[in-house]
Amino acid sequence: MKINDVIAFLDVTFHPEYQEDYDNAGFLVGDGEAEYSGALVALDLTEAVVAEAKRQGLNLIVTHHPFIFGGMRRVTDRTCSGRTLMEMIRSGIAAYAAHTNLDNMPDGVSGVLAERLGLHNCRILRPMAVGGNLGAGMVGELDESMPAEAFLSKVKQLLGLPVVRYSGEQTAVRRVAVCGGSGSDFIADAIAARADAYLTADLKYHDFQQPEGRLLLADIGHYESEQFAREIIYRAISEKFCNFACRISECQQSIVRYI
Repeated sequence: MKINDVIAFLDVTFHPEYQEDYDNAGFLVGDGEAEYSGALVALDLTEAVVAEAKRQGLNLIVTHHPFIFGGMRRVTDRTCSGRTLMEMIRSGIAAYAAHTNLDNMPDGVSGVLAERLGLHNCRILRPMAVGGNLGAGMVGELDESMPAEAFLSKVKQLLGLPVVRYSGEQTAVRRVAVCGGSGSDFIADAIAARADAYLTADLKYHDFQQPEGRLLLADIGHYESEQFAREIIYRAISEKFCNFACRISECQQSIVRYI
């Protein structure tokens, strides 16, 4: 089994062609002709993740966020990214990313987030121009209407959140829109979908003013909103290549801390 065999499967499963124009998903680093020994799945590719892969004898790291994004101007031991890339090449470790292509799939990041929240009758929040059941975010309904404060408390419990930033005066929530990762661009879509609440991440102060009271808007954290991407990737690889080790990184947590 070669790394190229696994890459071919990942391409068919996660469809890099679905990624946004600014993205850099797909096979990013490594020798595709090398013999495959197993995969480590993480949200981000860091020095610690590379060290973990080495300890476990795994030579493919599959992440949600692309390790190379927006270009690298230098590869030296003076930067984290430089040291990480140099160590990967020395150790024969390859890298692959499933990013906005995984976001845009109906059973991708936002789809699983909606499932974890118990939403049903779900549809894509902003469909892609290419048509089909592809696009950003998801909107669905709870089994029954809930008081806004109770809903946010349930979200914290279900997703293991330390904190939720929110605005809005909604007294009850039934229809919910979600978008894993940075989803401020889709606030208007959530309003147009007549959602009572919209959950996403990386909201700025003035983003909270956009709904003008028409929506309960909540920032649940970037890492936290995308945490299930690892499970999606892990499940796909481990089911297909059951004779090879596939593990979810144990050394990774959100880089954002709360006190």
